[in-house]
Amino acid sequence: MTTVLVVDDQQLQRYGFRVLLDSMPETEVVGEAANGAEAVRRTAELRPDVVLMDVRMPGMDGIEATRRIVEAGGRSRVLVLTTFDVDEYVHAALRAGASGFLLKDARPEELLAGIRAVAGGDAVIAPALTRRILDEYARHVPVRRGDAGEDPRLASLTEREREILVAIGKGWTNGEIAARFVVSESTVKTHVGRVLAKIGARDRVQAVIFAYDQGLARPGIS
Repeated sequence: MTTVLVVDDQQLQRYGFRVLLDSMPETEVVGEAANGAEAVRRTAELRPDVVLMDVRMPGMDGIEATRRIVEAGGRSRVLVLTTFDVDEYVHAALRAGASGFLLKDARPEELLAGIRAVAGGDAVIAPALTRRILDEYARHVPVRRGDAGEDPRLASLTEREREILVAIGKGWTNGEIAARFVVSESTVKTHVGRVLAKIGARDRVQAVIFAYDQGLARPGIS
């Protein structure tokens, strides 16, 4: 059973998510919050597996709430719900430590799959958002100069692990990586796990940030 805290300033939205999630045998809504400050308090009290976080809310917004929840070091992971008109928040939410992003108009099965993935320690980004998110983030990352010196974490990667990191930075799924390198998805998962451990990233989203910071991935490069 995956426990979920629903955070949204609109009561109707919270009710809709609660009805959907409580109707599924694998998820349970353990609480709700109408703003960021309440989300931080409720997360500390309830320790849900996943915090379903809205971005735009009065008072403390979802980005600051995400940052505080992640910095608290608890077990809860944050899945941000966003829309295309909040692109300006995306890079900040990535930095804040969100484990995934989904659109508010995602199909029920997409939302449930996203919650399962995040609860299981993976990261999820809606396919329609991936390129926009990466492009938005990249606009806030200075182009790395060739003489800037390589991060020592990159030196710890094998050639194949570096290739996997580049693929992660491009937003590729495990299936796409497996097809590209003609290996099984289980092998890809093993490589991804080793890459995350070596670069100190807690999930794929943080690995994407690292790849962009190191100049391994840029907008428009596939």
